[in-house]
Amino acid sequence: MPLDPHLAAVLQMIAGSRAKPIAEGTPEEGRAAYLALTAGSLTPEQRVPVASVRDTTVPGGAGPVPARIYRPEGAGPFPTVAFFHGGGYVIGNLDTHDNMCREICRGAQAVLVSVDYRLAPEHPFPAGIEDAVAAARWVVAHAQELGGNGVVAVAGDSAGGNFSAVVAQQLRDAGIPLAAQFLIYPAVDHAAAAYPSAKQNAKGYFLEVETMAWFFHHYAGHVADTLDPRLAPLQAASLAGLPPAVIMTAEFDPLRDQGMAYAEALRAAGGQAELIQGAGMIHGFFDMGRWSPGAQAIITHGIERLRALLEA
Repeated sequence: MPLDPHLAAVLQMIAGSRAKPIAEGTPEEGRAAYLALTAGSLTPEQRVPVASVRDTTVPGGAGPVPARIYRPEGAGPFPTVAFFHGGGYVIGNLDTHDNMCREICRGAQAVLVSVDYRLAPEHPFPAGIEDAVAAARWVVAHAQELGGNGVVAVAGDSAGGNFSAVVAQQLRDAGIPLAAQFLIYPAVDHAAAAYPSAKQNAKGYFLEVETMAWFFHHYAGHVADTLDPRLAPLQAASLAGLPPAVIMTAEFDPLRDQGMAYAEALRAAGGQAELIQGAGMIHGFFDMGRWSPGAQAIITHGIERLRALLEA
């Protein structure tokens, strides 16, 4: 399918801004640019309404980390979702993903806890994933206090999809059940060059292979074993016994084939994995529904499928 014309216009807007490519800047510059594109481009009427939003802290791997709790309209109790934002382990935060979290909270009718894990390069691997695992454990233990019904899922986009997949594996190994994993164009294997989509979509579609290398350098450039399943959950010794998954991919995304491979691997291990392929989409489309009706339709469908797992 051709590139979605509305997303093509977004790409033209970004190109026309003459902004410095992330891979040529500092982490601080990348964070500022990402915040401007996400929260900074949002108009008040585009903000998805939810019943309440509250900032707090949750336990991380080395102490408390910031978090934001979203509640949907209604009396509840509701399912609970632990959410881990994307941004290449380097540039995302609670604000860059605020509207995405609102969308999932409202559409899935779930309490959502967005976790602001420690970022690289200040806190390289495994700091961020240790925060994510600790926070997810806390969410499971406190789901009913949060207004939940005891049903807990994990969700995240890109790097946050990586964290969600790893958290699901870590909690499985600890005997802690989850109801679902919602993986939005996840990075699940760092051997990017092995996948055709990385070559086909290397440049010009928002996330570029050069940027992926920059992210990985800051996050885990010091790690000799890039097959460590805490980095590459696709490389785990076993994918059996994991919670049902909804995995979303984008056609024009270097990570497309990784998400597809993870869905196939989960099924081969006897698990349930629904793959939603975003025809005409680019990496990052999940936050671009306000610009693209096509993107919004796929976002809505993905959240509906998550809700179905939470209500099963």
